Amino acid sequence: MTALYATMLIPLFTTLLLAAIPHCRAAGWINILATVATTVASVLLAIKVFHTGPLLSDGKFFYVDAFNVYLLVLTAFVATTTAIFSRPYMSYELRQGRVNNRRMRLYHAMYQGFVFTMLLALATNNLGILWVALEGATLATVLLVSLYRTPESVEAAWKYFILCGVGIAQALFGTVLLYFTAASVLSSADEGLLWTSLYVISNQLDPTVMSIAFVFIIVGYGTKIGLVPLHAWLPDAHSEGPTPMSAVLSGLLLNVALYAVVRTKMLVDGALQNASSTPQLAGYLMMAFGLLSFLVAGLFLHRQRDIKRLFSYSSIEHMGLMTFAFGLGGPLATFAALLHMTLHSLVKSAIFVTVGHASHIAGTQLIDKIRGLIRTQPGVGWGLLLGTAAIAGFPPFGLFVSEFLLLIATMQKMPWLTLALLSGLVIAFAGLFRTIHPMVYGSQPEGQLPVKANMLPVYLHLLLALWLGLAMPTVLAQWFDQATQLIAGQGVLG
Repeated sequence: MTALYATMLIPLFTTLLLAAIPHCRAAGWINILATVATTVASVLLAIKVFHTGPLLSDGKFFYVDAFNVYLLVLTAFVATTTAIFSRPYMSYELRQGRVNNRRMRLYHAMYQGFVFTMLLALATNNLGILWVALEGATLATVLLVSLYRTPESVEAAWKYFILCGVGIAQALFGTVLLYFTAASVLSSADEGLLWTSLYVISNQLDPTVMSIAFVFIIVGYGTKIGLVPLHAWLPDAHSEGPTPMSAVLSGLLLNVALYAVVRTKMLVDGALQNASSTPQLAGYLMMAFGLLSFLVAGLFLHRQRDIKRLFSYSSIEHMGLMTFAFGLGGPLATFAALLHMTLHSLVKSAIFVTVGHASHIAGTQLIDKIRGLIRTQPGVGWGLLLGTAAIAGFPPFGLFVSEFLLLIATMQKMPWLTLALLSGLVIAFAGLFRTIHPMVYGSQPEGQLPVKANMLPVYLHLLLALWLGLAMPTVLAQWFDQATQLIAGQGVLG
């Protein structure tokens, strides 16, 4: 379990270190080194899980299986590449006077704190600690969104805090209901919030209470996912906060909230499997929220004037698609959802890195003012174009594969919904490319000059998305298969 403890403790220790050292000029480098070390530890943990199976720590506080271990690696990896982009980006913001040394100290400390809370939420076996970790992530994000201290950023942070605070309170009530029904079944009430204990006796849990609990949980954590109509905070948080925060928020935190919903769904499915009515209630609720979010966000893509808000609605669209896929269930849809979750994290974080550079070139986030990026700075222009093609599901990028698998699964299980999915994909495609084309190929405005851009994270993420679209490694395919079996109720606990 050494690798697991290292994965947890490195970002926690770095948070305290960066918060304690004033005016640390090496804070950006410390941030990078810490995330690199966390990634190495998470990879070692993944190797151990792959060879020995699920791990349960002493005291049953941590539990790592095929489902969450790959998310641990993905979270640490994207946090690392974003930290590499973050160092020169935030140095530029410091030189421009948008932040001062004190806020830089806050930024780096909260970046590591944000990473720690996400990793804790993924690795914990306790549903109560999962809730606490997501609340901690909320607080860290509030401080990051309001970093610039402009009226708009403070308003966005306040909206984020209020909406997600109300949502997370609903999730807490749902968690209390889970404990209530589990305490009447388990011999030890101390294990009433341990996921492994609940999973074993899920078929004995009261189906009515579990159904009510899931309603509160999907509303609560669905707010964090950004599901419509609970999404109002997300575009504002993306547009007003630092761009590196947008990359990790869109690429990672939304995944963690969806992970919490899926873990709970596994328990509810077990409780309702013998119910006389609506045994697939959890799946139907996820499909409804997911499809609504997918379609509404696709329409809103056509109305955006801010480039970061544009891609924030793209995040809502894709999270809706993943939620729909997990709700649809079955091996094929679940495999597609896991693959889509991975690829969306890689591509969307790459896009936000490119968007950050494009905003610096144009001096604004307004779409109408960003023009001719390929002429001004070809690396940024091509990065934005390829990233948009990848997120729109163009072959041969991997998102085409995950969306194609989901369409097949939908045609097999609920063919009448296939047209809605196809319509949503077309609407989203049109909304993205009608906006991206002039930004990339339009006439170069006067006074628009190149900036020092670090495009390594962008092209690394896009190459990985291309690789997974052309030939998925056997190890990763086997990993997804194991996670699929677990989520579909065919796996075993360690």
